[in-house]
Amino acid sequence: MKAARPSGKSANTETSAGSTRDVSDDEARDSLHILPLSLIRLATPGLQGARLIKNVRLETVIEMFNDSMTGSGQVKVDHLAAYFDSFKEEVAEDMVKLLKLAQSSSFDVYSMRIELRRLSIDVNNYKGLTLSARKKLELTAYMKSFTHPLILHVYGSEEVSITDVSDIIKMFANPNREEAIKNIRTMAERLQITVADLPAFLEEYGDIFLSLAYFRRCIDEVVPEVHRFIDWMNEVRSSAEISRDKRLIKTIEQVGADVTDITTSITGRFENFDRRSKDFWTDINADTFRSIRKLITAHHVTIGGVLCGLAVKMNLWKLRFARGGGGPNRRIEFVKSEILPGLSHIKALEESAREIRG
Repeated sequence: MKAARPSGKSANTETSAGSTRDVSDDEARDSLHILPLSLIRLATPGLQGARLIKNVRLETVIEMFNDSMTGSGQVKVDHLAAYFDSFKEEVAEDMVKLLKLAQSSSFDVYSMRIELRRLSIDVNNYKGLTLSARKKLELTAYMKSFTHPLILHVYGSEEVSITDVSDIIKMFANPNREEAIKNIRTMAERLQITVADLPAFLEEYGDIFLSLAYFRRCIDEVVPEVHRFIDWMNEVRSSAEISRDKRLIKTIEQVGADVTDITTSITGRFENFDRRSKDFWTDINADTFRSIRKLITAHHVTIGGVLCGLAVKMNLWKLRFARGGGGPNRRIEFVKSEILPGLSHIKALEESAREIRG
């Protein structure tokens, strides 16, 4: 859906990595850097078709319109009032939410749920703040590592076919083996819940680990691009012109080191999540589940922010240098103007995650 142009001032028009051109509403909902404002109840007419997006400097802007002829019309959030002269009260009401949301480091649905709760907004009333059906299907393979131990624990075999958590809930509602029924009762006792409460637990279990599968998929997509980018950037070091400039060489080395540290650290976080999830199935009880749920949700915001920052920058790099190449000076200019701005923010987010304990 295209947003109606507001009366008054014109939005700045540009094409950037933050542009949502050719991105469907479902794709936007599943993305790290786009928040369709139709998912948030706003009072200002004309904003329901707009989107909050992150540009390559990781600044938040409102994308008012986007089409192939005029590009992406973007407005800074704190300039919004100037574009809606006739709706001052509505804009003032909406700005409370928008300014808070604009501070988010990522617009993935999991981070948005956390931010809305901080605004005392009941996220259960926002049904759109979930991954699309297509994305959930895409994550089926990733979810198997979390559904597999559950099936083994109850059925003792891998024969049961599962595509998503709803299948597990249906299966638990109608177990077809005497041993499975016994195991379900035992699981409920160890979790300190009733058998009737087990479907609700499974739904929460599924949502927690679906978030992990979502972020893991994002990592699998962005990390190989980061490695390619570093190789591409390092190629300029063989240039006679660049090799003589110690400051440029130091910049290249620092960017490479920072990006490598960030990707290594966030990958290590997921290895820790894997270990903790395995511990849960080794010793199932209410405390171990609460512990892993607390750990994963505590990391949602920093994981989303780090991956959003890396994805936006890698998207622009692929857009600008779709076939690789580019002369040494052009590459250096891209690194300095598009990669460096905001990189310290990504690094700080990842470093802040080390303080999270679960």
